[in-house]
Amino acid sequence: MSPAAVTGGDAARKVVVTGAAGLLGGWIAEAFARDGAALWLVDRDEAGLNATASRLEGNGAVRVSTVDLTDPAGIAALHEDMATHWGAPHALINNAGLYPSQALLDVTQADWDGLMAVNLRAVHLMTQASARLMIEHEVAGAVVNIISRSARIPRAHSVPYAVTKAAVEMLTRGYAMELAPHGIRVNAVSPGLIPGGKDSRLGEGYVAAATANIPLGRPSGPEDAPSAIRFLCSDDAAFITGTSIFVDGGSTAGDWKLPPQTAPEPQTAPETE
Repeated sequence: MSPAAVTGGDAARKVVVTGAAGLLGGWIAEAFARDGAALWLVDRDEAGLNATASRLEGNGAVRVSTVDLTDPAGIAALHEDMATHWGAPHALINNAGLYPSQALLDVTQADWDGLMAVNLRAVHLMTQASARLMIEHEVAGAVVNIISRSARIPRAHSVPYAVTKAAVEMLTRGYAMELAPHGIRVNAVSPGLIPGGKDSRLGEGYVAAATANIPLGRPSGPEDAPSAIRFLCSDDAAFITGTSIFVDGGSTAGDWKLPPQTAPEPQTAPETE
């Protein structure tokens, strides 16, 4: 039996989205729902998860699972349930993440461990478990990991977060190589600035300064990152794996706010008698 394409018939297209109660997670779920995909939404926020699911009614089959991604047993149980009801997903979107802002001297061991558990270890465990199901059911699936500009350009007071995103980008490249023989592609998307997320707590001053650093002049919107994610899960991206797409309006392109460099005025020798 040949592996099923990720973009097979809508009834067969099964997409898992973690962090589905958040702003970006909701946008991603809504984009796939419009395509008629069957969705499995995952988050620890039960109320927020149900709110996202209710917005998708009538757009395809939706399942929800309240899971604490810091708990490996919870991730294992999720995939046991998935195996029973789905067999295997066609696409996994590792979107769940924490975005703390803390100075180095204020970061506790619990802060560090909790951040690594959600932003990094959960990505590994979700990818590993979903890939096992894809391989078992001969599904040529796709995994998309959500990273950040911070994976390349860290900022002060958010260094542990940047470490997790840089690690996820490396995980993306490494797992792309390991899963390629099974027809499973692994890529990453960086969505750029998204103010208003329930876990980001970005102040107005920070949002204004960050927006001013975006060459295209605006934050990321509801269609921007989801469009790239849908592309990477489609047959149009069948030969793309191990790469990262930065959907950030050019904010990682360089220091575009620096003034133009001008040549110094020519120096003339003083006149002498």
